[in-house]
Amino acid sequence: MLPSSARAGASLAVAAMLCVQLGLAVSVGLFDRIGPGGAAFLRLAWAGVLLLVLVRPRLSSLRRPTLLACVALGVVTAGMTMMFMAAVARIPMGTASALEFLGPLTVAVVRGAGGKRLWAVLAAAGVVLLTEPWRGGVDPAGVGYALASAVCWAAYILLTQRVGDEVAGVRGLAVSMPVAGLAATLVAGPSVFAHLSWPLVLAGLGLALLVPVIPFSFEMLALRRLTASAFGTLMSVEPALALVIGLLVLHQVPAPGAVAGVAFVVVAGIGAERTGARPVAAAAGPRPDIHR
Repeated sequence: MLPSSARAGASLAVAAMLCVQLGLAVSVGLFDRIGPGGAAFLRLAWAGVLLLVLVRPRLSSLRRPTLLACVALGVVTAGMTMMFMAAVARIPMGTASALEFLGPLTVAVVRGAGGKRLWAVLAAAGVVLLTEPWRGGVDPAGVGYALASAVCWAAYILLTQRVGDEVAGVRGLAVSMPVAGLAATLVAGPSVFAHLSWPLVLAGLGLALLVPVIPFSFEMLALRRLTASAFGTLMSVEPALALVIGLLVLHQVPAPGAVAGVAFVVVAGIGAERTGARPVAAAAGPRPDIHR
């Protein structure tokens, strides 16, 4: 039986994943009014404002390389969010989440110790089952957006580790998230401003709380109670959770092949994470490897 601290950490990690997936599912309801780019813009802009106001980071306290890493992290965060929103607008959420998860999975496989090829082959089999290239029924643009988000997620992990090694607490996020909000505003804002209303603006505030403000807080609390390997293993089940949320909230009924594909990706993620834990000495403090 898990110790109470570990149980609490696991509960917080699951709650964080639920917030993320529910936030994504609710965002789909805004697509008809402001498009996927507009939904991503509202989330990121509000999240940036909230963290900037609550944390009030001092840029003068950061070294120039660290500040540049924070800015790069913000740009990557914007790309990851906007690409994933574009993917969910075209393909089922469970499929998009599993394809996007190839980003952190690749990082885990590359840094893993043994059995790397096994997890890579298992993940590749999952992708084939998810996309069913022999049928040609999956939107290729949706798959492309999900894979682009996966690349951004992999870069996000590496940059988060870099920033987390040099910046304590959430000060790094309080710099990167406003940058992400600004980047999303520059890309999607001009086409969305004319369609905004107060109800939409307030909906964006609620979405920003669901993703990323509340789940990030939960993840930070979970990481104080769990090892990085245990946390990463738990987060590996997120594509399966996305499949369930897509079914319950968006009524997206997955095909048997998609269910098997998600299962393959989840198992590969768990296996790769267990063999690819980052040495504790490499980091200045606990940081989440996986966060959207």
